[in-house]
This record gives sequence, structure tokens and C-alpha cells, in this order.
Amino acid sequence: MNTKIYKEVFSLANDLMSFANKKDQVGFDACYAQLKKICDDNDNTDKDHPVQWEALADFNDDIEQAIALYNKALLKAEAINSKDYLSSIGYSKALLQVEFGDSEGAIESLEKAKTHSNKIIDKELKAEIHDLLKELQEA
Repeated sequence: MNTKIYKEVFSLANDLMSFANKKDQVGFDACYAQLKKICDDNDNTDKDHPVQWEALADFNDDIEQAIALYNKALLKAEAINSKDYLSSIGYSKALLQVEFGDSEGAIESLEKAKTHSNKIIDKELKAEIHDLLKELQEA
């Protein structure tokens, strides 16, 4: 991924967290619009990367839109065969699916994320995926 874009996305994500914590909706909306523009401008170019779509989904308040953005991020991660992003995006998507009441969809997302997580080193993410999947399967 282009380092400049990564730094910009990372900075915007930090700003979004700050605006959210301060309950500054105007600042949040302006920052989110910047992030969306980056995603739209880079879509289907050599600068396109799942991290920008994942960040956009992370900060979207509409569950259905966020899930659609996670799906787009998953497609971008599949295109570059990034097990780290496939795992983290799948987990984040599953959390929203649980919130939305779609346990079956969440289990499916988690099963895929768990398969991908076999190739990553993030033990904490692996454990979170495993624990949520087990909890949903036992419910």
C-alpha cells in the first residue's frame, strides 16, 4: 500500500476517534467525508487497499452500510490475498452481524475469518475470532 495513503487513513481514523469521543458530529462528518473521498478516489486503482475500506466501515453508523463496506473491503483483501485483513475485516463484519441479529451470517463470517487467521501472527485476534464463534455456535 502507498505509505502516504496509509498514513493519511491512519491519521483520519485517529481524528475520527477523537471527534467521536468529543461528540463533535460536525468534525466527525467532515473527517468521514475526507476518508470516503480517499476510498472513492482510489477505488479500483493501484492505490486501492482494504485498510481504507475497513476504516470507512469502522466509522459508519449505519449497520447495513457498514456491512456493505466490510464486504467491499473483503473483496479488496481477497484480491491481494491478505490473510491479516481477511481475518480482521471478517471479525469486524461478524460483530456488526451479531448486533444486527444475523447470527447465522456472523457464524459464516467468523468461520471464514478463522480459516484465514491460521496464517496470521496476531494471537489476540485469533482468540477473539475463536471465542465469538464458539459463543455463537453454543447459543
